[in-house]
Amino acid sequence: MSISTPGGPERRPTVVSTGKKPAAGRPASGAKAGSGKPAGTPRAGGKGPRKPITPVKVSQGRAWGPIALFTAVGVLAVGILGYGAWASFQGSKPWKERAGAIDGISNILKNDKTSLDYESHKSGPLTYKYSPPVGGVHNAIWQNCMGDVYDAPIANENAVHSLEHGAVWITYKPGLPQDQIDKLASKVRGVEKMMMSPYEGLDKPISLQAWGFQLKLDKADDSRIDEFIKDLRVNASTEGPTALCNTGITATGTTPRDLEQPQAPTQ
Repeated sequence: MSISTPGGPERRPTVVSTGKKPAAGRPASGAKAGSGKPAGTPRAGGKGPRKPITPVKVSQGRAWGPIALFTAVGVLAVGILGYGAWASFQGSKPWKERAGAIDGISNILKNDKTSLDYESHKSGPLTYKYSPPVGGVHNAIWQNCMGDVYDAPIANENAVHSLEHGAVWITYKPGLPQDQIDKLASKVRGVEKMMMSPYEGLDKPISLQAWGFQLKLDKADDSRIDEFIKDLRVNASTEGPTALCNTGITATGTTPRDLEQPQAPTQ
């Protein structure tokens, strides 16, 4: 490249082409970047080129409140559906199977069925294997069992006939606290095929009887009482659901009695 010499005409510098193109993104030799400074120009103070600043990402915490709520609702829904399926399955079982599964129940119908056998009704006092009795031979007249709450003992012989008709007989030891008696009575009073009376000589405060089944308990708020009634009232009848519980005797006392037969008119 030549420049002008003194006294001679001014000449433009001769540019010698090398035949190479500038690299992409880089200015040609001597060119300035768009910032007005040559590429690679150091910052004031002799430091190197300024590095680009990386944006700082702010992490937002998860909304745990809604997540916990949805989880709890999901668990509750699964529990409800599971219990519904279990209850439906339990309810589909035969009543004898449901009753036999009650904790602590004596299933005489299954384990000692011959003690329930009888050929005909009998009058007068009778002997029973179980106390209170749960079936077997009995008087021709039943004890009224239309939700009757008796305040004195009743005759076994008449009560067993009521069991044959599908009644549940609740008995309790004399001297049971009144609040316990009232709780038991609330399950009986006004309910067809239910009756209740005190019973001397019980080995537990409370005893429930249906034909072929017995359950003895300590407290009137035991949930098994409701299970017993649900599974055995009406179902345990040996004569079907239409067997009567009204028109029976309502007299108390442990001596069995027959209804008085009407006398033929005199001539």
